Parts: sequence; C-alpha cells; structure tokens
Amino acid sequence: MLHTNQITEEKDVEDSMLFTPFTIKGLTLKNRIVMSPMCMYSCMDESGLVQDWHKIHYPARAVGQVGLLIVEASAVTPQGRISVHDLGIWSDAHVEGHRELVRLVHGQGSKIGIQIAHAGRKSEVPGAIVAPSAIPFDEKSRTPEALSSEGVAETIEAFVQAARRAKEAGYDVIEIHGAHGYLINEFLSPLSNRREDGYGGDRDKRYRFLREVIDGVKTVWDGPLFVRVSTNEYHPEGNTPDDYAYYARLMKDQGVDLIDCSSGGTVPAAIKPFPGYQVPLAEKIRREAGIATGAVGLITEAQQAEEILQNERADLVFLGRELLRDPYWPRTAAKALRVEIEGPTQYGRGW
Repeated sequence: MLHTNQITEEKDVEDSMLFTPFTIKGLTLKNRIVMSPMCMYSCMDESGLVQDWHKIHYPARAVGQVGLLIVEASAVTPQGRISVHDLGIWSDAHVEGHRELVRLVHGQGSKIGIQIAHAGRKSEVPGAIVAPSAIPFDEKSRTPEALSSEGVAETIEAFVQAARRAKEAGYDVIEIHGAHGYLINEFLSPLSNRREDGYGGDRDKRYRFLREVIDGVKTVWDGPLFVRVSTNEYHPEGNTPDDYAYYARLMKDQGVDLIDCSSGGTVPAAIKPFPGYQVPLAEKIRREAGIATGAVGLITEAQQAEEILQNERADLVFLGRELLRDPYWPRTAAKALRVEIEGPTQYGRGW
C-alpha cells in the first residue's frame, strides 16, 4: 500500500486503479469515476418530468467516459421536492422520460443510477411541508408539520413506489438520499428528530425510518443499492462519524451495497472545505463497517483520485462540480495518469 498522499510518477495502465473496472452486486462499471447527483432545477413547467436539458446533460458525461452517472435527487412526492423545478419520480407518468434518459446513457457505454429523495423541512414548495418534528431548519425557514404515523407509512411507501418506477425505467443503481438535512437525515439526527414514538429517541429508534425505507425498497429492487449520508453533522449535539459507522453496519446488514459519504446540511454550520476534506469520512466508514464507500468533496485532480483508491480509502470516487466544469474529466485524468482509454469512435480524430 502506498503512503497517504503519495503516488508514484511512473504510472502505467496496469498500475492505475481509477480506470480499473469495479463490480458491485453483479454490475460492472468500466472505471471508478462516478458523477455525483446534482440538482439541475430544470423542470420549469413544474411537472417533474425529464426535460431536454437532462437528455443532453447526462449523456454528455457518458460520452466523456464517466463510469457511473447518478441522476439528481428525484422527489418521491410532490411535497418532497426541494423546489418546484425538481425532477420527480412520484408518478407513473415520470417513467417514460427516465427510461429515455437511461437508454441515452447506456447507448454511450456508461451505467446510470438515480437518487430518490424527500426534502422534508428543507422543501421550498408552496403549502405545508413535513418533517419528523415541527422544528424549522433555521430562523428564516417555515415550521414543518410533524409527520403523523399515517404520514410516515405513506412516505415510506412513496420511496418504495419510486424504486419500482426506477426499476421499470431500467436504472442500474438506486441511491437513497439520506444526507444534507433532508427528510431521512432529519429522522436520523437528534437535532431534528424529537419524536416520542417508535421513530424517535435513541439512535436505533431514529434509524427506524431509514430501516423501513431500505426494507421496503428491497421488496421491489434487487440491484445495487447505495445510501448517501451526511457522515458528520458539525454540531456538538449532532451525529458524529462514529454514529454513522454504526449506522453503516446496520445498513450493510440490511443489504445496502455502498455508502456515499458526504457531510453537513443537517443544521446551519460553518464548514471550511478543502480538497478531499470528506475523504477521511469514507475511509472511516469503509474500515469500521466493512462496506464499500464512495468518496466525495472537492476531488478535482487525477492523482488525488488515484491516491484515494490506491490507499484503500474508498472504492469509488464521486465528482460533482468538476464534472460540470469538464464533462470529459475522465480523459483529462487518463492523460495525467498516462492511461489510454477509448473514446467515442466519432471523436477518434480528436481523442
């Protein structure tokens, strides 16, 4: 194993891990590069339907040779959107557009997943918003309604039906959004969950909502299942990386295949990001829970991504903003690592 942050300059095809295939639950990715889900807020008609923008945006990264693209947070209910312009998967009417998006990405040789989500108290849609408890995100936010027991059951079922639709659309991966202060994260955190029923209290009770979402999704989905979590809440009374290592062990026991390790967003917090600042979180979860992880957070350079993989700090590298700036980042990284990768035949003269 290489020492942390050390990668040799004498890199060749056989040495690079970034461009080696990765197989998870029968699905093989051609490389370890993943496009993180990033909201596009592009459903201007407020329908939640896949738009032309999505059909251009995602396949472009597949042309750029990203191994796995994860489609932005797609709401499991209209009420669960972050904004009225979010993508949706709360209705069977959404399936056709998602199916077309899958076809376009597959046609360029990449795999594609979808993040299913509910915004909870961070929803900015008109009307009532819901959360585990009637606690606003901050002093400028609306106070949500605490979900009733019936509302909890209905929301869990909404996740299940969203997973069913994702399967019908042909997605390769489902990622459950349990991070960034949205509904599942709100149930997990003692900062936002003050319930006195079976869904609140100690961390096992706070985990119950996510447990039932995972169990429900697995009744209709047998492919690779990821969960994104905020592995550090940056608050002295919030969940810590140790708590999320515990949750990750529970998720592994339930059959989750990979933990996408982000952080923050549960409550307002001052975070000082720097390149790779969240990678130690993925490393900790991988080591202590014995589960595959994805590393995220200001990963921009090929050598940086390679170091993460070579030193077994994560299994996949998730890129966000860097893939907005450079849809062909895999080619940029391959050149830096002196690895030859194939591009589209149509681009042969320039590749």
